[in-house]
Amino acid sequence: MNESTDLALREQVRARYAQAAIAVRGGAVSEQVRAVESECCSTTCCTPANVEGDGWSGAGLYERGVTDGLPDEAVAASLGCGNPLMVADLREGERVLDLGSGGGIDVLLSAQRVGPTGYAYGVDMTEEMLDLARANAARAGADNVEFLRGDIEAVPLPDGAVDVVISNCVINLSTDKPAVLAEMFRVLVPGGRIGISDVVAEDTLTPGERVRRGSFVNCIAGALSRTEYLDGLAAAGFVDAEVTFTHEAAPEMHAAIIRATKP
Repeated sequence: MNESTDLALREQVRARYAQAAIAVRGGAVSEQVRAVESECCSTTCCTPANVEGDGWSGAGLYERGVTDGLPDEAVAASLGCGNPLMVADLREGERVLDLGSGGGIDVLLSAQRVGPTGYAYGVDMTEEMLDLARANAARAGADNVEFLRGDIEAVPLPDGAVDVVISNCVINLSTDKPAVLAEMFRVLVPGGRIGISDVVAEDTLTPGERVRRGSFVNCIAGALSRTEYLDGLAAAGFVDAEVTFTHEAAPEMHAAIIRATKP
């Protein structure tokens, strides 16, 4: 991927999430936000699996009652493909980092799980989403959270800053996934772990076939295969890595949970 393509894709992703954040601030509910978000991709590359109403992504994937008490705007802005908190099994007192934190739903839920002795960070590159997330944190009265402007390929935290890294359907949107995996490893303490939800392709699909199933900006074309994910995690230094498919996002492509540990 050349630099101009990389920059163009990053801008498409930024615009997509900025538009979703603006819709939420304007009073849109979850279904309306996802409809707005789906309009950000070209009609020539979006497949039926990627548009509003499919059920493979959004706040409906959280178990009943999990989001009770959160600001409506945080729930409406949820555009992920799973519930990484269940994957990560957060514990009292832990420090958590959410990559691509969007409107803040997973950061706020993490803050509840880790309690007053823990802390939850969110990193996002979209100013509109950061403004929304900070407003949601204020509404929720969450004082053990911080939202940072930054790229997931260059996380603005020091080495060994957190115990757990989570992410919800964001890593597929990066144009430099080895850098993201390396950053996750860097910011974790020894023994730290990742619990990620993401879109993952079956190993039989070529990159070209992934492109034909959906756009990059709608989380399909840029997805890694299962083997690519496992190899990438190993190259970054992780051990005990596993990728488990949960539900279909497009033909031969799945929402998945990804776990691994830093030795």
